[in-house]
Amino acid sequence: MNNNYILGNDPQTNLGDSPRFFYGLRKNENGSIFLQRIDQIRDKDTVSINNPGEPEDNYNDFEVGVDFFEGIDVNHNTVFENLSYQQYKWDSKPIFYYVDEDGQLVAKVNAGHTYDDNDSED
Repeated sequence: MNNNYILGNDPQTNLGDSPRFFYGLRKNENGSIFLQRIDQIRDKDTVSINNPGEPEDNYNDFEVGVDFFEGIDVNHNTVFENLSYQQYKWDSKPIFYYVDEDGQLVAKVNAGHTYDDNDSED
């Protein structure tokens, strides 16, 4: 007699072919960079792709699982005025991005990182 039971769904069943993690990158007018990381399995956060504004300034080609890196042109100007993230990517692995004490962008894969909440602006 088999007494093994599987309860609930694993992440792959819940998400299908969609990667688990969303990483959205934006830069404000002061040049500060912000990263939003969403775990679709654990987080209850939502992602707003476009900020309120004129419809012609929206980005309309958002697709789950498809990366986007073209929100800033060669002159560093915003391409879609309402777009919340100038770049975003999806990944199946947890990646923690941070800037180290030498100013280098670092990515930790499958290893946690504690962010300093007092080290950024709104």
